[in-house]
Amino acid sequence: MPELSLGIPTLLAATATLLLVFVSGGVIYLSTIEWRDRRRRQAAPLSRR
Repeated sequence: MPELSLGIPTLLAATATLLLVFVSGGVIYLSTIEWRDRRRRQAAPLSRR
């Protein structure tokens, strides 16, 4: 049975991948919130008339 050894390059690649996923998720989340807020602000003047 071969041993599962994690070398430094593998550990760095895994860390970089996790950071990429985390940052991408944050950007998507913030973009969605901003888009919803912009839609709400544009619809507000129409409903006040």
